[in-house]
Formats: sequence, C-alpha cells, structure tokens
Amino acid sequence: MERLDDRPARFMVIVAHPDDADFGPAATVARWIDEGSVGYLVCCTSGDAGADDPATDPLELARRREAEQRAAATVIGYSEVTFLHRPDGALENDLALREQLVRCIRTARPDAVLTFDPTLLFHADGYVQHTDHRAAAMAAVDAVYPAARNPMAFPHLATEGLAAHTVGRLILFWTEQANAWVDVSATVERKIAALREHRSQVREPEELEARIRGWAAEEGTAHGVEGAETFRIIALD
Repeated sequence: MERLDDRPARFMVIVAHPDDADFGPAATVARWIDEGSVGYLVCCTSGDAGADDPATDPLELARRREAEQRAAATVIGYSEVTFLHRPDGALENDLALREQLVRCIRTARPDAVLTFDPTLLFHADGYVQHTDHRAAAMAAVDAVYPAARNPMAFPHLATEGLAAHTVGRLILFWTEQANAWVDVSATVERKIAALREHRSQVREPEELEARIRGWAAEEGTAHGVEGAETFRIIALD
C-alpha cells in the first residue's frame, strides 16, 4: 500500500446523505484543503428519512440535515456544498441522477472524485453497505466515466457552456481493497468537530469520537503514523 502524497488540486466528494462525507474521508479532505486544494461536496439526498420517529416531518428533517452538513462543511473547508434532493432511501443510479452529477463535475472540473467503493456490499465486520451508498457510488463512477468526458453525453450541457471534462482519478473510501493511505494525524480532530455538527444523527458523541480516534489510530499504526485514512485509487488518466 502506497502513501498518497499526490493530492488533487481540485476534487469533488460525492455521497448519498448528509454526514456520509464526514464519517468518510473528512480528515483527508481537511488536510488537502489546508494544503491548498479546493474541495466540493455533493450530497445526492438531504437525509429526509434519517429519523427513528415515523411521524417526523421529512421536509423539516431535510432542512435541518442540510444546515448541519453546511456547518460541518465549513469546519472542513469545502468551497461549495450541493444537494441534489433525490429521495432518501430510494436513490437510484438512473439517467436523471447521472445528469445531475455530470453537471456538477463539468461545473467544478475536479481532478479527482471521491466516493464510496461501489463494489463493497458486505464489510468484514458484518456491516451492510447502505443501498443509497451503493447507488450514489455507481452513479458517481458512471458520471465520471464515460459521461462527464463524453461530449455527446447530455449535449444540452455543452450548449450551456459545460464542456466535457476528464476526471483523472477515482478515490474510493470505505473499501476493503485499499491501495493507498493518507496521514491524517493533524486533522482527525477536525473530522470529529465536523461530525459534532450532525446533532440529529449523532446520539452518543463521546462514544463516536472514541471510535473515530480508534479507527484512525489503528490505520495509522499500520503505517507508522498517529492516524491514517485508506483508499482505493482508480487511475483513469
């Protein structure tokens, strides 16, 4: 496994729900932004099904979760947060979602796109990859290749000034086929601070914070640093 020192100058994180990016690569993202990268975050849904009480107003919950994600994004340092307002729990990798993602990619023109590893269904610890995560990941992959780089895909976007764009790398997180790691010793606390903003979702913050530190330390020990995050890199260029 190689140390990932070649940070992208511009990158986009594509996830399913508010808080996914902060549970995912937030410490790496914070480090890259501190070092000069420009980061964009795209949430396919607004998390309107993320509550235990079935009587919860989904629109009010979506507004709250969007506000939480914007606050967390400020902690990390993203330049922009976009919500695509697809239905939480019913996300599909369909043409409409891919068009939205291609629009985002051609607008921001990132060098790399970060998303979940779409090939992972069952984690070794028994966790099942959420259906929305899998749909968001495959839609992101399909938007990156071939759609965003193909001038004939969604040709009306070109007439709006959004020319085809080639993303050089896919950087996949929550993977069990990692081939790269990033030293996040200095930014794990930023990740935790961002997660604190998701008050509607984080019910036992102290316990969660201990787990986040533990996971980072476990990865870090394997690579001789205090904290690390790991990724599966797919080079497209």
